[in-house]
Amino acid sequence: ELQEEGMNAINLPLSPTQYELHPEDTMLEENEVRTMVDPNSRKDSKLQELIKVLIDWINDVLVGERIIVKDLAEDLYDGQVLQKLFEKLEGEKLNVAEVTQSEIAQKQKLQTVLERINDALKVPTRNTKWNVDSVHAKSIVAILHLLVALSQHFRAPIRLPDHVSIQVVVVQKREGILQSRQIQEEITERDAFDTLFDHAPDKLSVVKKTLITFVNKHLNKLNLEVAELDTQFADGVYLVLLMGLLEGYFVPLYGFFLTPENFEQKVHNVSFAFELMQDGGLERPKPRPEGKYSPAI
Repeated sequence: ELQEEGMNAINLPLSPTQYELHPEDTMLEENEVRTMVDPNSRKDSKLQELIKVLIDWINDVLVGERIIVKDLAEDLYDGQVLQKLFEKLEGEKLNVAEVTQSEIAQKQKLQTVLERINDALKVPTRNTKWNVDSVHAKSIVAILHLLVALSQHFRAPIRLPDHVSIQVVVVQKREGILQSRQIQEEITERDAFDTLFDHAPDKLSVVKKTLITFVNKHLNKLNLEVAELDTQFADGVYLVLLMGLLEGYFVPLYGFFLTPENFEQKVHNVSFAFELMQDGGLERPKPRPEGKYSPAI
């Protein structure tokens, strides 16, 4: 009966492509909805790269805790690793039980951890793409959304692959018959400048010229001039000086390296410029200071 029900779901018009349903995924109540990742989507190279980058990042952060993550879904679902990760990133201790065995206790702990994470991310619970049930059910989609949000908020020193998406199968039981459809779940966004590179390189050059004109209008006051955004902003010096000019103050020379000699000094300058932007009322810049790509500029 399960096999027949599964075949009915596959052959329905709502199914754009054929795929196999696990027997347990066909055991639904009437009108119940269940989502799962298309097995073929798991093989996507960019998805695998994203998972590896996130696992390596977590293990780097928790190296002192003697915790080694090998599988995101299996190792994070009970809240233990998420607790330790957030405590390290936020620098605070959460008031939760260290070890929980029962499902009820695990969900209670996970609830506390996720509430604190949502508070730190300043994301209303109703707007999150993760919750206690989805994380505890080992939903790789929910866990990836959560980890990407954490890594971006805390400026993790990693580069996430752009435009990673997962094909998700949505199955619902209606009148005793399984109906299924597929949706594309976007995990990481595509950079706007990457889109210009691919689809409208002519517009990209116009944008660059406009920005250069704007920058030089202010930097010319210091007898400075920019010709290439890609290279001349990479060390953060012009970025710091530009912020001072725009905000109308002199930036003390001891606050940054006027002639940076190494990568660390350049990252310091860009980080300092980002701080000046936030002091000026701008939102925290999305790029990481150590980014090596011109879209960050």
